[in-house]
Amino acid sequence: MSEFFSPYDADRPLLLKCSCGKDHTAAEHAQEASAQSATAELKRRSLTSTFEAYSNEFIEATLVKALFPQDAVRRQFLRAVGKSTAMAAIASVLPLGTMQAMAQDKNALEKTNLKIGFIPITCATPLIMAQPLGFYQKQGLNVEITKTAGWALIRDKMINKEYDATHFLSPMPLAISMGLGANATPMNVATIQNVNGQAITLALKHKNNRDPKNWKGFKFAIPFEFSMHNFLLRYYLAENGLNPDTDVQLRVVPPAEMVANLKAGNIDGFLGPDPFNQRAVFEEAGFIHLLTKDLWNGHPCCAFGTSTEFIQKNPNTFAALYRAVLTSAAMARDPANRELIAKVIAPSQYLNQPEAVLTQVLTGKFADGLGKIQNVPDRADFDPMPWQSMAVWMLTQMQRWGYIKGEVNYKQIAEKVFLITDARKHMKELGQPFVAGPAYTKHKIMGKEFDPARAEAYAKSFAIRKTA
Repeated sequence: MSEFFSPYDADRPLLLKCSCGKDHTAAEHAQEASAQSATAELKRRSLTSTFEAYSNEFIEATLVKALFPQDAVRRQFLRAVGKSTAMAAIASVLPLGTMQAMAQDKNALEKTNLKIGFIPITCATPLIMAQPLGFYQKQGLNVEITKTAGWALIRDKMINKEYDATHFLSPMPLAISMGLGANATPMNVATIQNVNGQAITLALKHKNNRDPKNWKGFKFAIPFEFSMHNFLLRYYLAENGLNPDTDVQLRVVPPAEMVANLKAGNIDGFLGPDPFNQRAVFEEAGFIHLLTKDLWNGHPCCAFGTSTEFIQKNPNTFAALYRAVLTSAAMARDPANRELIAKVIAPSQYLNQPEAVLTQVLTGKFADGLGKIQNVPDRADFDPMPWQSMAVWMLTQMQRWGYIKGEVNYKQIAEKVFLITDARKHMKELGQPFVAGPAYTKHKIMGKEFDPARAEAYAKSFAIRKTA
């Protein structure tokens, strides 16, 4: 059979697009070759003793940070009890039991063939990268990562147990666990996939209309109601005097359709995930009005999680998944790897985006659509810590905008869904001296401090909110 023409093969096109014999364009061929080369280099880096030591320490440091949000408290505790006692105490209170379950001691896996969903956006980078780099396989897992069309489908497939774990918008497990928009099904956030990495993008016709106070009547796209995009956009508009429920229109649009809607004039802008903010600039359809890091630097966006039932039935499998994704996050956090990562996740089976677009997002050196090149290294980052205080803030916004009715036990819900152990409660049982220290961290949002200890008053403090 010819490698160039197949006139009598019903399963192949008559004229192949590429001289390699595959049915793809020369550009797709070059992208695949670039991805393969980048994957090989990242694999080589992942197999070095330096990265192994770094990733092991990264995982352990991440877990210890979960118990000690305040570093001064961690140091005080270590000085008071010593390293050995501290390690034993910490091992007894980490989520899912012991430190060994999350470190290198591996127990028999209850399930090895897993299906994980993802939306093709840069937020999913750690979850995606773990497949081509072999991190799932290294943990004894055979993982199929499945590109999914939208967030409602992600939710439904998790509820119906079609996926074992998934890429979530970080508020989604809270909403699903509470039965908001779907039957109540307990879900858990294991890690945050990314922080920052979003933007408000406007159509080019609004280049001279940058003051949000003038945006009354605008139509904005968001990817899902239970998303940081929705909550941050609402917060930003309200801080500028606009009621997001009455002064503008908010439309749920899948991320992949946002740029086309911007081009067609169906929307004035969107607060969406990358790479679509940068893709709008690339397509000369819009400009980046502001990065969401300028609203809340370090804010969570997407998460990696699963159902509570899955964790209970498959604790060792879940621990293996946790290790694989955290190892991937450790690699993604290193700026030296970002250009290679852009090449790995660019092809059609993952994000299906121009490599140049992804490189601009991940390195933070990007064209803003206003004629300038910006250099913002932390435009996107991959800090995996699922702070329960972040969950509390999300719940205050759900209550503010009427998604939750009545009183809310913020801490109880946050601690059930976001897998960080409450250090004070568990260490008190061990008689340790630091139990009075805070276990939640504070956040600064648009210049105002959010204290999770005062969540109820915070939720009711806003002049613009849904009152009925």
